[in-house]
Amino acid sequence: MNGITIIKSNGGVAKSLPGEDHYSGLMMYLANANLPSGFSTTDRIKVISTVAAAEALGITSDSANLEIKMLHYHLSECFRVNPSIVLHVGLFLTPVSTYDFVEIKTMQNYAEGKLRQIAVWCREKALVSGELTTLQGIATTLDSEFNPIQILYIPKIAAISGLSTTMVSTGLRNVSVVIGQDGDGLGNTLFTDVANSSDWSVGLAGLAIGILALSKVHESIAWVEAFPSGISTPAFSDGTLYKNCDAAVIAALDAKHYLFLRTQGGMSGSWFNDSYTMDLNTSDYTYIEANRSMDKAIRGIRTYLVPKLSGPIYLDPSTGQLNPDDVAYLEVIAGKQLEDMQKNKELSGYKVTIDPTQNVLSTSEIEFVVQKVGVGVMRSFKVTIKNTTQIS
Repeated sequence: MNGITIIKSNGGVAKSLPGEDHYSGLMMYLANANLPSGFSTTDRIKVISTVAAAEALGITSDSANLEIKMLHYHLSECFRVNPSIVLHVGLFLTPVSTYDFVEIKTMQNYAEGKLRQIAVWCREKALVSGELTTLQGIATTLDSEFNPIQILYIPKIAAISGLSTTMVSTGLRNVSVVIGQDGDGLGNTLFTDVANSSDWSVGLAGLAIGILALSKVHESIAWVEAFPSGISTPAFSDGTLYKNCDAAVIAALDAKHYLFLRTQGGMSGSWFNDSYTMDLNTSDYTYIEANRSMDKAIRGIRTYLVPKLSGPIYLDPSTGQLNPDDVAYLEVIAGKQLEDMQKNKELSGYKVTIDPTQNVLSTSEIEFVVQKVGVGVMRSFKVTIKNTTQIS
């Protein structure tokens, strides 16, 4: 009989994530000759949502160009762990000498300030402390422009034995250094190919930015239950397998705040060792989630308060102080973002206060005091177990 048959199929369309916490960047330095066909020297940034979209831009796994194969690998890893990420991909010319990382600002401006985190893959650039300072300088500038960003830096690591000097330093709150790699999959195959022809580290740029964008702002990327890497044999960026490293070496690298993949005894797979920044242990911003939750709070507070700028404020004519109703109203407005974050379990609690005795007629300024209580991370457990003849 005549008729129409309609077949339902799964189109593989990823669910959209709420908000903009997953807006991210992947920035790689390539030679001009190695730009994929969909990019050009005057068109270096694209928003890519799927592996298929990347391949349509000439980023293919079977490319004869090793850099393009590397880019395809990182994009594949990113979308494997986080198919809902909004990813801006920027491909820039490898500097002849000094990296100043101004391209991070270029990408943030292109994204209209929406990027919350970015992975920066640096090809053959060896890790030196000066670059971390430069990266933090870029982040500090963006922060002053109300466009804060967290940076995952993936440099070349010639040998983990060369990471003996700590690079942790005051104020490096927006910079994390990733020194991990896949030790037995496609990442390792690419590493072997690179070793035969060039001098790079492959790293974990795609995986790291994918997991970071997947996590909520208060969550550690090392959360074992939530963020497995999908890599069975973790390694470091010099090719050294994690399982072949002495425990003291692992502990030393962790103490220096490097990010890498580790195993958990009795479990298959691997996970990030922690969520460090390169800031001091005594800082409030030692961990990425502390920065992301603070940045989200600040972005939101500003969003709610900016429309009120230059508006009128009425005073109690008998005292010259702020009207109690207006104080309460402004406290609610300033706390709206924190209220939303508390509802989403991104912080434990908050309080906004305004001193009503402020002389606004004289200063035209209202001071707010905002307190927020973050969400803790259970980084370790201590369990005592013993044999006994009876339960006490």
